[in-house]
Amino acid sequence: MINNDVLRRVRFALRMNDASTIEVFKLAGHEMDGGYLHAIMKKEEEKGFLPCRDKTLALFLDGLIIKKRGKREGAEPQALKPGEKLSNNEILRKLRIAMSYRDEDMIDVLRYANFRISKTELSALFRQSEHRNFKLAGDQIVRNLLQGMVKKYRPETKSDKNTQTAINQHIWQSKK
Repeated sequence: MINNDVLRRVRFALRMNDASTIEVFKLAGHEMDGGYLHAIMKKEEEKGFLPCRDKTLALFLDGLIIKKRGKREGAEPQALKPGEKLSNNEILRKLRIAMSYRDEDMIDVLRYANFRISKTELSALFRQSEHRNFKLAGDQIVRNLLQGMVKKYRPETKSDKNTQTAINQHIWQSKK
């Protein structure tokens, strides 16, 4: 899944404007430039679009964890090393931590998007990559989790088309 979409959908689901998004980046120790934030919030076909790097999304998710759960004593967010990629499993893990989701909570949020998953299948996504039962998360589960979050936290948006329109309007209004 495109990092820009993940960032846009999380912001929309949690009703975050530019100022609160910049504050989340600050919590992770990153000074986000407003111009760069606007560029990564644009859709691919819009003029001025810039792809959101894995490191940028990881910093946002780490800042979200700090905002929602508080800072861990003696532990700083681990920045991605150059060339290191942020996997879908890691995105799910960071969202799970930030939102304080237990297995049942994640299954419920996925149900909002009409996506069914068992507790066993879900736990396989959070195992160490060396574990024999580890499973790579595909774009579909990340997309459905984000859609479920939108439907849970913003019940006024019902369909996928309405959700995308509402996200675009939210982005446009936050730039004012």
